[in-house]
Amino acid sequence: MHKPRHNAAYWREQLNLQSHVEGGSFRETYRSSWEFQQSALPPAMKGNRNASTAIYFLLEEGQFSAFHRIASDEVWHFYDGHSLAIYDIDPEGVLTVHKLGLNLETGEQPQLVIKAGHWFASRTEVPGGFALVGCTVAPGFDFTDFELAGKDSLQAVYPQHSELIASLVHGH
Repeated sequence: MHKPRHNAAYWREQLNLQSHVEGGSFRETYRSSWEFQQSALPPAMKGNRNASTAIYFLLEEGQFSAFHRIASDEVWHFYDGHSLAIYDIDPEGVLTVHKLGLNLETGEQPQLVIKAGHWFASRTEVPGGFALVGCTVAPGFDFTDFELAGKDSLQAVYPQHSELIASLVHGH
C-alpha cells in the first residue's frame, strides 16, 4: 500500500492551493500560450481556447468534487495521498468507477483519462485520507465549457445512478 509522503495541510500550504467551486482545493500551474481559434474546435466550445492547461487538485476526507462535465478530455495524474475514486458516467449512462493511485495490484492507475462530455465526480474513500492529483486539459480548460450538475436534472437523465448522484452534488 502507498504511504503518503506528507499530509494534506502540507500540500495545501506548500502549493498555495485555494478553494475550488466543485469542491476541494486547487491551483492552476500551466496555461499554454498557444491558442486554438474557435473555427478549429468542436462546436461545444464557444470561443478560442489555449492548447492545454494544468492544475494541482487536492481532496480531503469529507470533501468531493461534485458531478460536472467539460468540453475537453481531462488527464488525471496521481501525486500523493490515498487512492481517489473517480465516478464517470458516459452519455449512454454507463458508470465506470476509476481508481487513481499507485497500488497497481489492486486495480489503481497512476494516470487516467476522462473523456469530453462525460459527467464525473471524485472523492477519496479512505478514512482520514486525502488525494493530491493533477489534471491536464486539452484543449485548455475554460469556465464557459464547465457545467456543474444539478441533482434533480442529473437524476432525471440517469435514474439508475440516483443514489450516487445525490451523494456527489451540491444543493439541488
